[in-house]
Amino acid sequence: IRSYNSPETEGQLLNSFVQYFGDNLGSKIKRMPLIEETVLPGDPLLTLPVVVIGNGPSGICLSYLLSGYRPYLSPEAIHPNPILHTKLEEARHLSIVDQDLEYLSEGLEGCSSNPVAVLFDTLLHPDADFGYDYPPILHWKLEQHHYIPHIVLGKGPPGGAWHSMEGSMLTISFGDWMELPGLAFKEWAANARRNIKSDRVMPEEIACYYKHYVKVMGLQKNFRDNVYITSVSRLYRGSDDEDESQLHENISTQHLQMEMEDGQKSLVKRNWEVRGYQRATDGSHVPFCLFAENVALATGTFDSPGRLQVEGEDFPFVLHSMSDFGAAISKGKLRGKADPVLIVGAGLTAADAVLCAYNNNIPVIHVFRRRVTDTSLIFKQLPKTLYPEYHKVYHMMCTQSHTVDSSLRSAYTSFPEHNVLSFKPEMKCVLQSASGLKKILKFSVALVLIGSHPNLFFLKDQGHGIGHHSNQPITCKGNPIEIDPYTYECTKEANLFALGPLVGDNFVRFLKGGALGITRCLAIRQKKKHELIESRDGGGDDGVP
Repeated sequence: IRSYNSPETEGQLLNSFVQYFGDNLGSKIKRMPLIEETVLPGDPLLTLPVVVIGNGPSGICLSYLLSGYRPYLSPEAIHPNPILHTKLEEARHLSIVDQDLEYLSEGLEGCSSNPVAVLFDTLLHPDADFGYDYPPILHWKLEQHHYIPHIVLGKGPPGGAWHSMEGSMLTISFGDWMELPGLAFKEWAANARRNIKSDRVMPEEIACYYKHYVKVMGLQKNFRDNVYITSVSRLYRGSDDEDESQLHENISTQHLQMEMEDGQKSLVKRNWEVRGYQRATDGSHVPFCLFAENVALATGTFDSPGRLQVEGEDFPFVLHSMSDFGAAISKGKLRGKADPVLIVGAGLTAADAVLCAYNNNIPVIHVFRRRVTDTSLIFKQLPKTLYPEYHKVYHMMCTQSHTVDSSLRSAYTSFPEHNVLSFKPEMKCVLQSASGLKKILKFSVALVLIGSHPNLFFLKDQGHGIGHHSNQPITCKGNPIEIDPYTYECTKEANLFALGPLVGDNFVRFLKGGALGITRCLAIRQKKKHELIESRDGGGDDGVP
C-alpha cells in the first residue's frame, strides 16, 4: 500500500463509506485512522453495526433485508404444504423476520443442509423441486424503522463473481431461481427489453440483473466497489480499564475472555477492525480502517481455483479458469494446433470447457478420477430434457473413453479413473490409471477445472479455525464454515456471520436463507440493546441507582 497523504481524497473516501449516517458521524469519519496511523477505536461513533464482505447475491440480499424490507404472508396465499401454511397463519400479522425460524422450518426437506435456507426457498419458490412454478407466497414491505446501518464491500460492481464468469454458457439454475426478493427476473428482463430465449440464461444477464437490483431497491448507499480487504481482526481491551490502549489479535477461537499470565486482568473481545484499500481510478490504493460490531462473510468460493498440487502445474500452458481458456481461444492461440487440449475435472465447469473446445473444433483429452457410473457425478442429478448439452458431454465421457487400441486423434477422448501425476516442460502430461498403469500424453494447453475455494487470507490462518474441521481450509462441500443453523453466526466466533457458498449453499435459491437468519438475529439483538438503553435512562430519571 502506497503512502497516502492527500487529506481531501482521504476525506472523500472515508466519508463516502458512511455519508448516509448523518453529519455528526460523517465528521468523525473524516478523521478515521489510515493504515499507517495509530488506531484509536475508543470512539463509538466510529463503529458500524455491520460490515458485509462480498457484494455478490449473498451480500446484496443481506443488504436488502438489513435495509428494512420485510416479508409477510400474502393475503390470498396458500402454501401447498398444509402444515407449514398452518404455522404461517398463526402469525400472519408478523413478518417472517419476526417469527420463530426454527419452528417454521421444522420438518421441511430440500436441497440445502441449512433449514432456514430450505424454509425461505419454499416460501419464495413453493414446491420448486417437484417441477412446479408457483409464485411466491410472500409480499414485501419497506419498514424503514427496521433499518440496520451497514456497508457492503466488494472488489467489483454489485453482482460479485457473476461479472467475470464465461458469458457463452448458460446458468444451471432457471432465471427465476437466480432472482432476489422483490424483483422478478422475468419482469426485469421484460422492462430492460432483454431477449430471454429460455428459462436458463447467460451469466451476463444475471450480472446485469444484480447490478440493476441494487439500484432499483435503493441500496446503492450501502455499497462500495473496488474495495479489497486486507485484514479482519478482533480488538481487545482490559475489562477493568476503559482508557487503556487497545490490543489487537486476529480472529481465533478463543473464549470471550482470556486471563492474562499474571492473573490480574482479563481481556474482553471488543469490536472488529476491518482494514483494506480502495482502488482509485488512477490505479492507486487508498487505505482505510473501519470498526464494526458485526462482520458478515459473503465472499463466495470463486477466489481461488482448485489445484492438483502436482509437479509442473505452474507452467504457463497449464490454465485454471474458463476465462483464461476463452481468452486463449478468442486470441487464436489454439488455432491450427495438432495436439489436443487436456481438460481435467468431471464437474459442470469442466463440461463447459469440453463444449467450448468441441464447438471450436479443438480436439479434447478429458481426464477425471471417478468412474462414469459414479452416482455422485453432477450429470446424474440433471434432467436430460432441461440440460441436453451436459448430457451430451456425459454421453461422450461414457462412450468415447480411451482403450489400448484407440486413437487420440478423435475429437474427444475420455480417461475415466485417471490421475495427473505431473506436467512436463515439453507440454506432456503423465497420467496414472486406477490399476497403476502410466501414460504420457502430448497436449497444446491444459485446463485444470476441479472446483474453487474461498480465499479468506484476511482472517487469521485463512479462517481454518472456523470450519467444521478445525485447522483445515474452508471449502464449500468438504469443510464449510460452522454456523448456528438459525442465526448463521459462526459457532466458534461470536459476532462473525457467514452465508452463501461459505456455509454450503452454492445455489442462489438457498443463500437467501442466510440473509433471513442473520437479519433476524441482528434485529433481536438491536431490540434488546435499545430496551437496555431505555431501561437505564428510565432508571436514572426515577432516581434508581
